[in-house]
Amino acid sequence: MLDLNLKGKVAIITGGSDGLGRAAAEKLAAEGARVAIAARRKEHLVRAAEEIRTAAGSAGGEVLAQPADVTRAEDCERLVSAVVARWGRVDILFNNAGTSAASSFDAVDDAAWQADWELKVMGAVRMTRLVLPHMKKQRDGRIVNITTVGGKAPAARGLPTTATRAAGLNLTKSLANEYAADNIRVNTICIGLVRTPQIDRKAKGADVEAHYAELARTRVPLGRVARPAEFADLFAFLVSDRASYITGAAINFDGGAGMTV
Repeated sequence: MLDLNLKGKVAIITGGSDGLGRAAAEKLAAEGARVAIAARRKEHLVRAAEEIRTAAGSAGGEVLAQPADVTRAEDCERLVSAVVARWGRVDILFNNAGTSAASSFDAVDDAAWQADWELKVMGAVRMTRLVLPHMKKQRDGRIVNITTVGGKAPAARGLPTTATRAAGLNLTKSLANEYAADNIRVNTICIGLVRTPQIDRKAKGADVEAHYAELARTRVPLGRVARPAEFADLFAFLVSDRASYITGAAINFDGGAGMTV
């Protein structure tokens, strides 16, 4: 068994009530970490936290539900303050809050550009700014930013997401270079297609399995769409001691679909 040495680690996961964030929280909790999940819908978030605790069982770590909208600086401050007040430190930050926003250039107005930037870029900036003093003090930290393979090689009609995800790639590398001396590792996972509620909704009433089968056939060389638990395995490795020499990396999680390495 590969020991990830995550027991007792303190993690903050934004966008933690569904999809990739929830899968990451489930994995860390099962490894014995203390996990704070944040999202905007309080009731849904609290229910998700309880389900994560139950799934982790008696050997699992603690789970805190803290409502937060990362586009609001005061919410980010309350989130980090609540975690530090409860557990005294922050070891892991997963900047995962975001939605799929893809359209043609002429269909994206100023408000859509600003909203995507605030959520995906400034949300990560705010959260990172708040946890860095704690990580620097303990001379240890792990930050993972979610981006997409489109941030490396954008297809047509992928805006504003491909542009803001490209900014996320730059932010990741910049932070990794600046804070390596403090033993703070910063990486990004560039996702392709993963089974999440966001993609489920795109089936628009059609058979969900048929929808995924068609996506896999036309867009994924491996011939299937990834499950969130597979993503969570990669995430847990990156924030573990087993990945202690990996920083500034942009790892494709896309079944071979991306056009760049």
